[in-house]
Amino acid sequence: MERQAIGQVTHYYSKIGVAILQLDNPLAVGDVLAIVGSTTDLEQEVKSMQVEHQSIDQAKAGDLVGLKVKDKVREGDAVYKLT
Repeated sequence: MERQAIGQVTHYYSKIGVAILQLDNPLAVGDVLAIVGSTTDLEQEVKSMQVEHQSIDQAKAGDLVGLKVKDKVREGDAVYKLT
């Protein structure tokens, strides 16, 4: 699978397992992500995401997106879309 850089993690809420992503490229529900950092290596499908507490199906470059993640991620981790 090819990796396309789409942004980075700006915050992680550990109690609810939600990462905030700053996007440099578009992202849609159904895309498969890889979140990679010095101690992070996570792959998962985007099942839902939110902008300003509103559920959305697609996000554009520049958006701050909330995404439920299945494992801990860290601020500064790189986010890739797998194609």
